[in-house]
Amino acid sequence: MTLAVCATPIGNLDDVTLRVLAELREADLVLAEDTRHTRGLLQRHGIEAKLLSYHEHNEASRVAELLPRIVAGERIALVSDAGLPGISDPGARLVRAALDAGAAVSVLPGASAVETALVASGLVSERYAFVGFLPRRAGERTALWEELGGWGWPVVAFESAQRLGASLRSLAAVTPERDVVVCRELTKRFEEVVRGAASSLADRYAEPPKGEITLVLGPPPKLIPPGGDAAGEAVAELVAAGTPRKVAVDVVSRLTDMPRNDLYRDSL
Repeated sequence: MTLAVCATPIGNLDDVTLRVLAELREADLVLAEDTRHTRGLLQRHGIEAKLLSYHEHNEASRVAELLPRIVAGERIALVSDAGLPGISDPGARLVRAALDAGAAVSVLPGASAVETALVASGLVSERYAFVGFLPRRAGERTALWEELGGWGWPVVAFESAQRLGASLRSLAAVTPERDVVVCRELTKRFEEVVRGAASSLADRYAEPPKGEITLVLGPPPKLIPPGGDAAGEAVAELVAAGTPRKVAVDVVSRLTDMPRNDLYRDSL
């Protein structure tokens, strides 16, 4: 009895692992967020499989229906439209139910919009926060920006193209100079990565763009992790005394637990 949680491409259909393809071929049943979307992936790779819808609107009933089949020994694969099921997509409820029932759950990793956007943004640090989809309500968005005002590392979020402009205007009203990177249609033909201050990007995206959006926010202006000022000064003093920059950064990082990348970037 096994449930295989399979990561699928976030855009380009060739960004799928060999393990996932093998699992989809062998599965007795493939649970798909949108069967039409998943059928396109299967056809692209010459796979015939029995598909059954599994999405946020039928998740509760599907768990009750499918759990006995998993326990009885059927091999079931779970996919979402893009990425790993359970991360801002349906799946967590079935995984928990299968584990509670003593079934084996295997997770097959793959493409990630979160990590792809983070690296593409150029804002990678030793920590980051992922906040899922941004709140729909204006007051909740403002509360989120204020909450993140004390977080000194990058933040990754999903947003719909229709609400992108409103979210950027909301952020600009709180911290207009905050660095933001809009990643649109990652891995697809018309992929776009646009960097700028929140205020300038709010103007740029006043009209909704097309496609899937992942946002990366840099730390708030002038906000660096605790101890950053003293650590930065220590690096500067060592460099001024003739210590190679990389060596100075490595030493100070080990002594202060400050991220190496941040120290090096700030010292330039």
